[in-house]
Amino acid sequence: MTVSWLGSRDHSVAEKLHEKMAELRCSGSSRLAAFIAVFVALFASGTATPQVPLLLWSSDGLPPLTSTTAGHITTNDQLSAYLTSAFGSASHTVLLFLQDKLSKDDFTVFGGVFGNKQDSAFKNLEAALHSSSSSVTVPALEWTDSSVILTLLQEKLGVSPLLVDADTLSQLSINTSVSNLLLISLPYCNGLHKSCKEVLQNNDETMGKVLNVMKATDVPYTAIYTGLQPSRVISEASVPNQPVGRSLLQAPANVTSVMPIVFNPSSPCIMLWAQNLSVSVSTGSWTDLAADEPSLEGSMCNETDSLLVLTYSSGYVLRFAMSKRFYPVSARNWSTVDAVQLQWNGQTASFSGTRNIYAPAEYSFHCQSVTNFRDALLVPASGQNTSEWRLNFVDFQIQGFGLTNGTNFSYASDCAGFFSAGIWMGLLTSLLMLLIFVYGLHMIMQLNTMDRFDDPKGPSISVPQSE
Repeated sequence: MTVSWLGSRDHSVAEKLHEKMAELRCSGSSRLAAFIAVFVALFASGTATPQVPLLLWSSDGLPPLTSTTAGHITTNDQLSAYLTSAFGSASHTVLLFLQDKLSKDDFTVFGGVFGNKQDSAFKNLEAALHSSSSSVTVPALEWTDSSVILTLLQEKLGVSPLLVDADTLSQLSINTSVSNLLLISLPYCNGLHKSCKEVLQNNDETMGKVLNVMKATDVPYTAIYTGLQPSRVISEASVPNQPVGRSLLQAPANVTSVMPIVFNPSSPCIMLWAQNLSVSVSTGSWTDLAADEPSLEGSMCNETDSLLVLTYSSGYVLRFAMSKRFYPVSARNWSTVDAVQLQWNGQTASFSGTRNIYAPAEYSFHCQSVTNFRDALLVPASGQNTSEWRLNFVDFQIQGFGLTNGTNFSYASDCAGFFSAGIWMGLLTSLLMLLIFVYGLHMIMQLNTMDRFDDPKGPSISVPQSE
């Protein structure tokens, strides 16, 4: 018994609509009932209740799941009743693949459901579902709390979960005389290091390794794949409160609570602000330093040099060294970020920003993205291997001199040039077209018409052949 793979809810609603339209031809009373049923299905499929998908498959067998209408959301009570029928007697070994976030959209976008199966991120999962003796799919499970599914399984099996992975599972001796709940935790993409597809592919490979270990040990099992919380949640709005007709929709602006870092508040001389100060050292995981309040001990400023030292409780130390110099060519003072240093666990990585991070001394410097790995503005210092160090400053602004506005930045000199590559391409193309037009117009103006014509009634024009 196999319940079909996660189909598109819109496709199910379309099939429901087709069936209801066929019923409209029957009789007058059935037309009204079919009409109401169609709209009930449509509104049910459009609900915005938070939900996560849940997949079960077993090497032994599972009881059938009660068929539901399109757009139905399975409640926690209904899931509890089904788990009672599935694990009500004897002992069971349950593999719980619990991903940090999961939604049906992940299967739609990355599951190769549009015919491109070789590009699917769930190859091992699909193979396990097809090869299992029975499988059950719950496309929409009501989500109220991240611990619901784990609590239900502990209650039904009467055991506590054991956190394992593919390596530890191969060395684990499983006692099949008692119930076992093996928890495999899977991450979800955070948008900083890997794409969602790469993360889901890695999770799928992990599931494949775990299932291969279970097959090798010949232990009967039941596997569950679900998420701690939805990866995509649409806020629900009441239909009667929606405006009728056309209207402009605008996403609400994100109100940030990050305050600028000010050194010497009584007479500010250095200011820094960033939406994110994300750093990564060797482990691959990102840490946002902007979320913590640093200590400014060791910072200093004078007329020509400024040093901002940010010491965080997590052990990271971030230094910004700035200088002010006079350049005769421009006849003005310029401030530059000479060095950015990141210190962690006794190691230090230094980066130079002299060539890219600069502004007039009375201005502040602003850039949407300051990194050392993609469109890098921070260049590693000579003689240092910083391949495992990553810095990513989002919406970054700094000023080390000329703070005459108190705790407000001066006019910002942005890192984005006034003329982008697209603007230059448009200008050059327009200039070329203009030159072609002027040349063509000049050639047309040089055309001369005949000023004398032969009159058939008068004497013919005589052209002497010799002088």
